[in-house]
Amino acid sequence: MMNEIPEKLITAIKKSRYVVAFTGAGISAEAGIPTYRGEGGLWDKYDPNLYANIDYFLQDPSYYWNFFREVRYPLLKNAGPSQGHLALAEMEAGGNLKTVITQNIDGLHQVAGSSSVVELHGTTRIIFCMNCSQEYTMDKAFSLLMEEFPPRCSKCRGRLRPAVIFFGESLDPHVLRSAYEEAGKCDMLLVVGSSLVVYPAAEIPLVARQKGATLVIINKEKTGLDHEADFIIQGKAGDVLPQIIQSLRE
Repeated sequence: MMNEIPEKLITAIKKSRYVVAFTGAGISAEAGIPTYRGEGGLWDKYDPNLYANIDYFLQDPSYYWNFFREVRYPLLKNAGPSQGHLALAEMEAGGNLKTVITQNIDGLHQVAGSSSVVELHGTTRIIFCMNCSQEYTMDKAFSLLMEEFPPRCSKCRGRLRPAVIFFGESLDPHVLRSAYEEAGKCDMLLVVGSSLVVYPAAEIPLVARQKGATLVIINKEKTGLDHEADFIIQGKAGDVLPQIIQSLRE
């Protein structure tokens, strides 16, 4: 489906000196990663108060590791970056994008080729020992899981956990500071595939707006910040972003 890309938007991107993208679940849904909320979301089947809550994880990590074995690992092993991920990486390579700030934990921006990525909620691609901090890849963690459930650190026998922010945990202050700094110095923020309902992450676009940045929202549905946006394009990231890149080339 073709979306109308305003010429004023293309001109604004070309004139911008520091463009930052802020991405949410929508861009990864196009890569086959289910969203959490809504009909058909992961939370319909898996209770987030069990697998995604730090208190419950510390009490009984088996629910999370069952989720990792049945859902998370197979999904990420089979998923490749969407056209939206690839387009943002291409925008960075072409000098039209400085940084991606993402709410997603799937690591697909890096797989697509983006080199400057701020992961607000961490990444599920890194597993580490809660005792000795030894890090493991997803593949290694899965192999340990096949040997022992829940998996243990092969170095010290400590508990393993994903490098994500569980419910009940605060965002990493260093990561959050980096996101605010990027939002504060950008002169254009592209919101891509985010409904802007999860806080404090959803405050990032407001920071950019308050600093005078042009706010562009690319999303399939309306968002809570549409009234603040300079440009709104309703559509899939994988449809809209490649069109923007094509227009930038012309």
